[in-house]
Amino acid sequence: MSLKISLIIPAHNEAERLAAGYVRLAPTLDELDSNQTEVIVIDDGSTDETLRVAHEVYGHLPHARFVQQPQNLGKGAAVRLGIALAQGESIITADADMAINPEHFAAMVTSLRDANMSPGSRTIKGTIRYDSALRTWAGGAFNYLVRHYTGTTMRDTQCGCKAFQRGAARLLGLLGLIDGFAFDAEMFYLAQQLDLTVKPQPVTWTDVVGSSVRVGRDSLHMLRDLRQLPRTRYENPVVQLHPNISVQEVAEAAQSARVQGLVIARGPLDALVVLPRDGSLGGLGIAASLKGTLRVAQLNEFRGRTLDAV
Repeated sequence: MSLKISLIIPAHNEAERLAAGYVRLAPTLDELDSNQTEVIVIDDGSTDETLRVAHEVYGHLPHARFVQQPQNLGKGAAVRLGIALAQGESIITADADMAINPEHFAAMVTSLRDANMSPGSRTIKGTIRYDSALRTWAGGAFNYLVRHYTGTTMRDTQCGCKAFQRGAARLLGLLGLIDGFAFDAEMFYLAQQLDLTVKPQPVTWTDVVGSSVRVGRDSLHMLRDLRQLPRTRYENPVVQLHPNISVQEVAEAAQSARVQGLVIARGPLDALVVLPRDGSLGGLGIAASLKGTLRVAQLNEFRGRTLDAV
């Protein structure tokens, strides 16, 4: 049975919040059918019992996967790893505490029928109300900067819950460079550059105590990353093939070359198998097997293409 949904949960020192998050999630898992939904928990170098608790909380599910990063690399890196591993037709990312009401997941997946990306939006009349005036003000100021540097019109880029078509998620994950909290803004920037369709889904949420974001320190890092977005040269190794190459052919060649988490970006004249930035060696194997050409592609070459996850 093919998987319909992959739920990716990045977790750094979340041992005390995982169980409560599962309580919020359980009714939705029943609705989505846990037999067709995989849950991928990425332990991002936690120093507490996150991995052990994750096994206790989610280990009984038929499709549960647990991956532990050897060190804390950042939420962006954790989400991208989950995307590379995901096998569901649709991908949802959600925080460990499930602060966004999981009852919205089904509607977000439905939105993917005519959109590449369906991010949750917590805004009410254009504003997100946090538990303190400082956080509310800082959030609004940061969103203004995000819209300035990325060109997105989204008022809530930092919502931890987003849904993607798997092909779109793979391309965004392969292109992304930011490991910290500004990775969300980078996704919207890349989506804008790639002409991906984005359909926000209004969500309700609980401002759960214990956020790992620190307004002062993290805001400075996020601002630095934002300012670099328009200056960043996004490029990846690709294998250029004929446009009608099948997903199965690429999958078999990728398996032999021991690379995974790929996407085929199809255009009228060719198909580009997009590789991780460190995937050139595996790309040589794919190119040799399928009589293709290994080269480097720029961001604008991926615009407007049909995306098939491998």
